[in-house]
Amino acid sequence: MDLSKYEIEDLINRLQKGENIPQDYKFKLFPTQQKEYELVYGGKMRKEDVLANEDGVFPVPLQIEKIFNGKRETWEDGWKNIIAFGDNLQFLKTIFENKDPLIKDKVKGKVKLIYIDPPFGTGDEYDGNKGQKGYTAKTKGAEFVEFLRKRLIVAKEILADNGSIFIRIDYHFAHYVKITLDEIFGKDNFQNEIVINRFKRQLKNLKQFNHATDSIFFYSKTQNHGFYEIERERLNTFTGEKAEPVWRGMSSPGIRNPQERNIFGKIMYPPKGRHWTFKQTTLDDLIKQNRIRINDSVQFTDTKGNKVRGLPEYLQSTLVPVDNLWTDLKGYVFNASYPTENPEELLERVILSASKEGDLIMDFFAGSGSFASTAEKLNRKWITCDIGKLSFYSVQKRILNIEKSKSLGKNNKKYRKQAKSFVTLNTGQYDLEKVFNLKHKEYSNFVNNLFEIEPINKTISGIKIDGQRKDGHYALIWPYWEFSDASVDEEYIHNLHSNIGKKIGNRIYIVAPASYVDFISDYYEINNVRYYFLKVPYHIIKELHKVQFKKFRQPQSKKNVNDLEDAIGFHFMKQPEVETNLITSAKDVKITIKKFYSDFSEDETGKELANLASLAMVLIDKSFDGNTFDMDEFYFAEDLLPKKKNKKDDENIAEELKMTSEINLPVMAKKDCGENLMIVYIDIFGNEFKEKFEINKDGRN
Repeated sequence: MDLSKYEIEDLINRLQKGENIPQDYKFKLFPTQQKEYELVYGGKMRKEDVLANEDGVFPVPLQIEKIFNGKRETWEDGWKNIIAFGDNLQFLKTIFENKDPLIKDKVKGKVKLIYIDPPFGTGDEYDGNKGQKGYTAKTKGAEFVEFLRKRLIVAKEILADNGSIFIRIDYHFAHYVKITLDEIFGKDNFQNEIVINRFKRQLKNLKQFNHATDSIFFYSKTQNHGFYEIERERLNTFTGEKAEPVWRGMSSPGIRNPQERNIFGKIMYPPKGRHWTFKQTTLDDLIKQNRIRINDSVQFTDTKGNKVRGLPEYLQSTLVPVDNLWTDLKGYVFNASYPTENPEELLERVILSASKEGDLIMDFFAGSGSFASTAEKLNRKWITCDIGKLSFYSVQKRILNIEKSKSLGKNNKKYRKQAKSFVTLNTGQYDLEKVFNLKHKEYSNFVNNLFEIEPINKTISGIKIDGQRKDGHYALIWPYWEFSDASVDEEYIHNLHSNIGKKIGNRIYIVAPASYVDFISDYYEINNVRYYFLKVPYHIIKELHKVQFKKFRQPQSKKNVNDLEDAIGFHFMKQPEVETNLITSAKDVKITIKKFYSDFSEDETGKELANLASLAMVLIDKSFDGNTFDMDEFYFAEDLLPKKKNKKDDENIAEELKMTSEINLPVMAKKDCGENLMIVYIDIFGNEFKEKFEINKDGRN
């Protein structure tokens, strides 16, 4: 301790009197372990505690939602690209733990590049160019820094030793993030601050300059990192526009040996006090390319004191090495499909500079899917993750339709290649292997508790009824152990209906493992009787965690799509109760949501949520192929509210929804719809209810 005699006496005196210790003594009593500097703020955790899950965020089982194979090309080693839904910190910790069979020994230590564009903790609104509402990233101060820092700590551990990370950030927090990155990766592994364009504002009457740029911080895990020089077109220094190559004198300041060069078969010495710009081998190549000439109008005195007429000149190249000023590229692409989107040409430059074809690269703030799309086009293996359902479906749509998108480069041609095989995953789901291995009675007790089914002893037309839910409708537990080669399919439902269809009211629940249910929708209807599917497995069990979990929140408006939140664990998935009305005419398709109830109480109050109050968003596939949901349109709950003249009336969306008796989806032109329509209704906790409509038959299924 670096304390003077006076300071020691002062401390003893204060302790004896029970007085507070002045803040000035903090670093003398507890000197920092950092060599130079670090950020100090409330709530900052030690790296060791983050990796040991002392923050209450744990690795979680990964569960495949769907594998997209078909005729898709696959990697020789069997790798499938990954789109993951869930909290990215949980996902990163699962990779770091390296136990889940889906990713064991396939990802940790093998990621060559990570790129992230986290929602900035700013409060700034980002507005598109088509009048759509912007979003606000609201997390601020130390909370934002620690949110990001924990993810960066784990991200470093899963990078390959020769891997790199690129982090895009804006001016509000760039300085804090830079210090945090120095702390995690080491300041010696800082490679560049790359300056890129920001969305442009030309505000007047300010007391500061308009902000026109963002930063990308480029760090490597070690000094032995992969870096690949890339080139761009030569640009005019002042206008930023493409510049035509010009002839330049082939000499540079200073004397270097050897001085002479063989130019067009003649030995020439450079002008006095200068040297020839190029080595002989480079010069020979330029001569072959017709990029060297002798300008006879220029006379000079060479280093030997001779007067020479005719100065060698070289023609500039059309391409130049890329430096750290990337303002020749767009900063963001704004469209109606997603609030902000990184341009593919920006991501192309990042990916080409830090990875090779076949390398595994990652983005754990997936957003609109630009990174995954660019990685696919550049023939990289990729992983992407996001906590938002809109992002999850947006990335899927982008990859499913990638052949229709623009190819990289400036030729405006379509990509015209189908994406390689990929898989969608859910994080935070319990694999239930132990549950499936329970005795049949114990399994039945488990699912009865899970889905709040009261066991009953009843038989209808020879069919055993296992229980009754709190809404009064019957439930069947499908005995998967007796039908290992069968599934809950249309044939099973029709056979069941022929026996009990007229005796069970208008609905019955069927509990079955998700892998044994052949329906993507959540119910199947025959003659006004709905057969609802309660699918197992669902989200991770609360008791698996040592701290109280909290549910993921889905936004009810576009402006909140990038709100930041840590997850402790998932809740059990419980489908919302949804009731809709379909009206079709020769030209239009109209759908009204009459009822939307979430089977959860409000966390803060414990009160049951009112009708429609928990609706977050509605996703629509207008031409559902019966297998893959391919989103065509989406609406946040805010978009579906009656229009108000005063924008302030919409600030509390849930309150507005409570006062709404029903919600009409925007009318769809029948000519734009296929035979089947699939709609996914999502509540604020991320629970989904899927409904399929048969448009041409004026019915639903």
